[in-house]
Amino acid sequence: MKEHEKNLRKNIGKKIKIARAKLDYTQEQLAEKTSLSTRYISQLERGIAFGSASTIASVCTALDISPDFLFEDVIKNDSPSIIDIVDNTFLENYLKLDKHDRNIINTLTADLVKLQQNKSKKA
Repeated sequence: MKEHEKNLRKNIGKKIKIARAKLDYTQEQLAEKTSLSTRYISQLERGIAFGSASTIASVCTALDISPDFLFEDVIKNDSPSIIDIVDNTFLENYLKLDKHDRNIINTLTADLVKLQQNKSKKA
């Protein structure tokens, strides 16, 4: 398997894991919803296995995500993926927050960016 394909599988697996974490599902719960084994879900998330079209459709349905979310790296091959830009732990935790708490994080982040920009202007 080529390095590019390995990276694509890993990115897709990370996105599945992030979407699962957003819904606060365990691998066991996702396995039940998709009629797949827990071990297979683990392999998908680590990029070791890659499912058939029906498997991917089942995972997308169970996680309420679009296949576009999983395959954007294939379509836009030259642009960095969100997985490359955002820290995984931060993103997984952020997705577990409710809407109110996400708004707080967004406000804090915007304020920090403004502070940083002001610091840069003074330097």
